[in-house]
Amino acid sequence: MIRLKTSLIRKISLLLVAAIFSVSAMAADFDQVQREANQGFVEDQAALGAMYYLGEGVHQDYSKAAELLGKAASQGVPDAQYLLGAMYYLGEGVHQDYSKAAQWTEKAASQGVPDAQYLLGTMYAEGKGVRQDYSKASEWHMKAARQGLAQVQSDLGKIYYHGEGAKQDYKKAAEWFKKAADQGLAEAQYNLGLMYFKGEGVSQNYATAKEWFGKSCDNGDQDGCDRYRKLNQR
Repeated sequence: MIRLKTSLIRKISLLLVAAIFSVSAMAADFDQVQREANQGFVEDQAALGAMYYLGEGVHQDYSKAAELLGKAASQGVPDAQYLLGAMYYLGEGVHQDYSKAAQWTEKAASQGVPDAQYLLGTMYAEGKGVRQDYSKASEWHMKAARQGLAQVQSDLGKIYYHGEGAKQDYKKAAEWFKKAADQGLAEAQYNLGLMYFKGEGVSQNYATAKEWFGKSCDNGDQDGCDRYRKLNQR
């Protein structure tokens, strides 16, 4: 069967670490960034907050990260708003507060931050910090997916496959899995392989199924490795 999504906490943590702030900001001289942040330069406050969050060039300190990101978020920096919202969602450096998480995440999502759109959609699906609303959940997830966020594209594939939050549609499920699979997401590659194996939403094709199982295996998916090996023995 198509596998359900992995731990939401782990997924969001990976999205956070993946970086909404540029590598150049992370590689910048710490003393210079700190000096300019202390002078009130909002982008430097955001960058310094991210450095503390990730432990890049400085000892990791979630509380300090939340303090600096709060300053930048209050001045309208969308990336800082997203990261602060996610920290409230996870309870990292701040007391867990879904209401505040939703408030900051929505500010960032409304400014087009795809990770924020994904998180906000998830909060609507779960009813955390907002009234549960599957329609709004799908709306925000779709916005994030259209910006190319592979994990969201894969999740949309699962939504269409299972018919949870949207009408069941195997063809659309396969299309979204394909978008994520093309970006190298192992779980999407596995699920797409499974659809080709079963002939769900696509024409049944064991060779294509084997190809996608192999790719998922190459990306560390043990189930993909097992499926690939079994097809190889046919």
